[in-house]
Amino acid sequence: MNRSLRPASIRPPFSAYSHGIAVPAGSRMVFVSGQLGITRDDVVPEDLKRQAELCLENIAAILAEDGMSLADVVKFTAFVTDPALFAIYREVRGRYAPGDSVASTLVMVAGLVRPEFKIEVEAIAAKAD
Repeated sequence: MNRSLRPASIRPPFSAYSHGIAVPAGSRMVFVSGQLGITRDDVVPEDLKRQAELCLENIAAILAEDGMSLADVVKFTAFVTDPALFAIYREVRGRYAPGDSVASTLVMVAGLVRPEFKIEVEAIAAKAD
């Protein structure tokens, strides 16, 4: 089982995540490329909330291909184009991947591959065999 690392000697995390996750030897890992808020038929919703939901739904679909789920994610990295969107992403991520048993990085960027994209999320998942 993955183990959350939250040393008492450093500042606690800013929200629901852990400073690190220890993955036991022999675990199977999946590295998910950055996912954008776009539907299968190329629709990009205007609002960040729906884009964030699509990112996490896409990640869930990719993980399902290998018998995993969002519960197996040990690390999320999210890139957003506006600091005002941080709270929206955190709320959405909290619904799809609740708790603090995940390491997380949230980065402000000037832009993504196309101007209509407001968020991109990548993930690393690990599951003991």
